[in-house]
Amino acid sequence: MVQSEMILASWDSYSDEHTDTDGWPYDDESYGWRKVQRDAQTWRAFEPVRRVAPELLATARFQLQHIAAGDVESRWPGQLTELAKALERLEALRTEWAKAREDRRISQPRYAQFIDALAERNAEAWSELGTWAIHGHALLDLHFVALKAPAPAPIAVADPTRLPTTSRSAVRR
Repeated sequence: MVQSEMILASWDSYSDEHTDTDGWPYDDESYGWRKVQRDAQTWRAFEPVRRVAPELLATARFQLQHIAAGDVESRWPGQLTELAKALERLEALRTEWAKAREDRRISQPRYAQFIDALAERNAEAWSELGTWAIHGHALLDLHFVALKAPAPAPIAVADPTRLPTTSRSAVRR
């Protein structure tokens, strides 16, 4: 998530330097290409997280249920919901892209069409990737609090080495 923060900071800096006070770019073409780079970098930075994101979210939800109410930040449930929605949309975009890639493999489009389609996919993912960049720290914050919480009381489990003594076998012959 640190890498995505660096990408966002770099983009903010670039955007501030290359737009007027109303937010309009001085050079549309250069600005557009820089956006394409930003989107591609962000997608690549998120890819390792995406692979484990369902497990991260499930762990965070579990931890949220098992830490003391006084230790829970009120923003965490909403952030987890936003992260889950963003992940769902990213997975849908990823599935659409896989299908589009397969279709393009069969139809063998020009390289420029392929690059344009990839840039479009990355641009569509920007908002969701931004959600993960902004709210992803909730996973780490929640995990940190959960690690500091006292361990739950152990559950009593019967000693498996001590079998009940009976005169009859449990297996029918």
